[in-house]
Amino acid sequence: MKVLLLQLDIAWRDVDANIQRVEQMISSAEPANLYVLPEMWATGFDVSPSADSLAQAQAALTWMRDTSRRLRTHIAGTLPWAEDGKKYNRLFVTSPQGDIVAKYDKRHLFAYGGEDQVYSSGSERVLVEICGVRFLLQTCYDLRFPVFSRCRGDYDAILYLANWPALRISAWTALLCARAIENQCYVFGVNRTGIGDNISYCGASVAFDERGKMVGQMDDKPGALPVEFDVEKIAAFRRKFPAWADADDFLLTEKDKK
Repeated sequence: MKVLLLQLDIAWRDVDANIQRVEQMISSAEPANLYVLPEMWATGFDVSPSADSLAQAQAALTWMRDTSRRLRTHIAGTLPWAEDGKKYNRLFVTSPQGDIVAKYDKRHLFAYGGEDQVYSSGSERVLVEICGVRFLLQTCYDLRFPVFSRCRGDYDAILYLANWPALRISAWTALLCARAIENQCYVFGVNRTGIGDNISYCGASVAFDERGKMVGQMDDKPGALPVEFDVEKIAAFRRKFPAWADADDFLLTEKDKK
């Protein structure tokens, strides 16, 4: 299976410009089974989305569905989303048929940046199977909370879609590696680059294998990172070194989910 991480310099609140940038990246890259976009790829990390921004997010989702259908592939990306009087930082996965096959609402909202004052938190772990690979869906700040993402033998890889600032980039790389090691799975982290709402981002999108070995990394420039992997290789390592079987049992309470 091939995953393509798309590291964007996101234009602030300019959906049309960002769609154009993604299309240019995709057109110059090799085909992949799954294209992964950064967090809030169409707007930037917007903690005060206007009604127009939320309407434009719907247009961005339509583009994801249409492009998945046209390219016969899957696309993952998060958007600011309004539903039933609430707002969510919602991760969508679209299929080669143009369907929405998974939706994940960001569980851990970034209170330091005011995200919790605008968006509602999700409560469900969401997995999606693509080409025989089971992916756990996670968004940015979720990376700092390993209990919620702990593998229970139910996934093969984790996707982290982020707007992770340059100021804390060392934590980004270290935590992604840790999630790969402790869960014995592939981990993909896609970040943005450039300046957004006066915050600097330096990319560093990266992939780690089930042993915690880095298998691909980007610098601070916009671009695409292709990563190919075999799910059977992950399963074989888990059989040979079944550390996952010695993990502590735990139960997420209703308080933990809220």
